[in-house]
Amino acid sequence: MSGFLDDMAESSAARVREASRRESLAALELRARAAARGAPLRLSAAGFDVIAELKLRSPAAGLLGAATSDWLGRIAAYARGGAAAVSVLTEPSRFDGSMEHLRQASSVLAPLGVPAMRKDFLVDPYQVVEARAAGAGGVLVIVRMLSCARIAELLDAAADHGLFVLLEAFDAADLTVARELLGRRRRDETVLIGINSRDLQTLTVVQERFEALAPLLPAQWPCVAESGVATPFDARSMRRHGYRLALIGTALMSSDDPAALLSEILAAARTVGG
Repeated sequence: MSGFLDDMAESSAARVREASRRESLAALELRARAAARGAPLRLSAAGFDVIAELKLRSPAAGLLGAATSDWLGRIAAYARGGAAAVSVLTEPSRFDGSMEHLRQASSVLAPLGVPAMRKDFLVDPYQVVEARAAGAGGVLVIVRMLSCARIAELLDAAADHGLFVLLEAFDAADLTVARELLGRRRRDETVLIGINSRDLQTLTVVQERFEALAPLLPAQWPCVAESGVATPFDARSMRRHGYRLALIGTALMSSDDPAALLSEILAAARTVGG
């Protein structure tokens, strides 16, 4: 792992220990199963979708300015603009996220038929159940952070609670692990494969990674371009390379009219022959 992911994993594990002291897994399971279910992930027949992101702070870009003042309104704008899901950061130390953000976002999105996805550096199935209890419809799982056995446990927890999973890879080795893991899974699980173009050492975007890894994308799983997609042109390029979705954070958080930008991005990508 990179130093950044090591730090995030340690912090995440500490949060699990603290949370489990307050509430046992058995109690959390009961609360999760009693919670209202988040909207299911539905992908458009038009061939391209966006997971829009709520991100109050970025380690690369810093505090995302005035966009944070009415973040619940911004989430509703994402839904109006056509987002298939909304990724909500819950990591507190580097992204200013919280589980309360996820709970509030899920409440806003549920009547609009859009699922919230917990985006964090998950290291334990307990955190998947936390997401379900907060009303989320999906979770992010980072391949490089975890052993195959632990990834399988997180996938099991997500499937048990009806959550979709965005399984994130950074390189060909990560993709190989993801393909091997998913080859053993039930076909009725909802799993997306993500390619993150961010260099974890410098936190800069390596846009070329999307094209370089495109030939290795598994055709049977919808693939997501993460980081570095900011414009309609970028989205069209991702569609041409075989990506079915893009996860977009900073560009939407920085936009004065995120619904309009999202609509433009979707319209541009959907004009590319799939």
